[in-house]
Amino acid sequence: MPAASEPVRLGRKRALPSCPNPLFLKWLTELRDDAREKGLKIQYTYQKAINSLNKYPLPLQSAKEAKILQNFGDGICKILDEKLQRYYRDNGAPLPGGQDNNSLAPSRKVNKAKKKREYVPQRRSGGFAVLLVLYRQLQIPGSKGYMFKMELQTEAQKLCDKSFTVPDLGSKYTAWSSVSTLIRKNLVIKTHNPARYSLTEEGLALAERLEAAEHRCQDNQAGGKEGEKEENGTGVVDLTVSDDDQEESSRDHSPSEKLPCVTQPASQAGDTALSGKAHESQAAGCLLPGSYEIILCVDFIETTGGNHQRKQELVKDLQRNGVTFDIRKLNVGDFLWVAREKVTPVPGQLRVPAARELVLDYVIERKRIDDLCGSIIDGRFREQKFRLKRCGLRQPIYLVEECGSAASHQSLPESTLQQAIINTQVVDGFFVKRVQDVKESAAYLTIMTRYLTKLYQNRTLTCRSRELEGDGGREEEQVGTPACSLMSFAEFNHGAVKNKCQTVREVFARQLMQISGLSGDKAAAIQEHYNTPHSLLTAYDQCASEAEKEKLLSSIRYGKLKRNVGPALSRTVYQLYCTPGALS
Repeated sequence: MPAASEPVRLGRKRALPSCPNPLFLKWLTELRDDAREKGLKIQYTYQKAINSLNKYPLPLQSAKEAKILQNFGDGICKILDEKLQRYYRDNGAPLPGGQDNNSLAPSRKVNKAKKKREYVPQRRSGGFAVLLVLYRQLQIPGSKGYMFKMELQTEAQKLCDKSFTVPDLGSKYTAWSSVSTLIRKNLVIKTHNPARYSLTEEGLALAERLEAAEHRCQDNQAGGKEGEKEENGTGVVDLTVSDDDQEESSRDHSPSEKLPCVTQPASQAGDTALSGKAHESQAAGCLLPGSYEIILCVDFIETTGGNHQRKQELVKDLQRNGVTFDIRKLNVGDFLWVAREKVTPVPGQLRVPAARELVLDYVIERKRIDDLCGSIIDGRFREQKFRLKRCGLRQPIYLVEECGSAASHQSLPESTLQQAIINTQVVDGFFVKRVQDVKESAAYLTIMTRYLTKLYQNRTLTCRSRELEGDGGREEEQVGTPACSLMSFAEFNHGAVKNKCQTVREVFARQLMQISGLSGDKAAAIQEHYNTPHSLLTAYDQCASEAEKEKLLSSIRYGKLKRNVGPALSRTVYQLYCTPGALS
């Protein structure tokens, strides 16, 4: 029996709608066909994406919008976007016709490119002050061309209403935060370690304009034009404002326009002057008598790990003696003292404002006799002494716990340990305090805390920077008065980081100290003449004979006694740096 034929449908056949995204469909089909020819299974993924695209009735502006469809992952969308950008690049513009022609990307209204307005820091802001100070420093005859952070903050504070060190209430930003914006805008460049700040060519041009505007502003204030200039002060642009926010104001003011200055009424100017003095004293880091307290800082390693019971005994003894101490991470030393500013809670604020801390010139490295023996064997003993000398504190102390007869039961002879302790005191210039056990260590820390509290109770403390410090502090010590120019704790602890980025000079010094018999004093003396390996090798090349090269460093004097490095050590250094191949 013949099969029944399908019923014939009469009437007009409705045309199927074309895909509203023809380019995506075309490219997906090509990808599917290529994968099919190569026998790749990804052809099925492309086919599923084609099916999803055919079912979607709306045009897509980009492949990212296709992620809402099934089987469109990041890989397919990325390929389609690349093809789309290449298509636009080859054809010069999006497809014509828009949605009416079922094109991929409907025509858009092309906006004219917005002209970005030049960034100009607001008057008496952090960026304004930094640019002016760097510019004025360049105008000084014989200027070094850069400034360190501490001196830059001190000088710029006079030209800024906000503090460079203390954030405003409810904020974590200071005036110094604007320096990152200046660096990002290529107005200031930061180099070296410690950091040096200098102006770029763009920064120099902007600073000249700011200096001229500042002179005009001062002249206007002297002439009694405060009210007029206050009305015209809207042209100053803050560095923190975005380009979109500045667009409206840039329509009325061109970049070539003169920089106006914002002035204040006399009463506000007086208040600003007073607040500027307060900020200046804060930037200088001054702590007046009675405004701070002496706190003992204990390295957290001294309270955790190892013999926990013995370490907790130290903490309990300090608490029993009524010593105010704080446990924190110290990058060098085990104990030190800070002068912490007394701060009071602010009504309506959750957290107490951060207190400034200045480090007193005393740091203690505590050593049990077994720890001393181990540090001599593995080389930590010399390295720790070298780092204590370079930490910036002028009174390093070695606290040695002899623990009875324990010295006679170590890996090294007792005479070797005693000689190391004596060398630390006589040769390295450290003060060595010998105690018997943990209780005596706690007693010594208690006595030192009370002594320093009394010593500094009526003194005004100022903040100094290691970048700018001279020998004035050492002269104060010689006449018996304590140094009142102290480092901030943050700068001290950051500078004492063991594995921080090092300069060539620092690496060269550490390299020299790996030679047996070459101490830190000898390495420092060699670096006074040859501060890098390149300068040392250049000096060797200028010598006429091998004998002269071997004796090049022999007459260099080191240490307090000004002894010669000697021919043997000089020959060893020469062989290390000038012998080709492996050393025998």
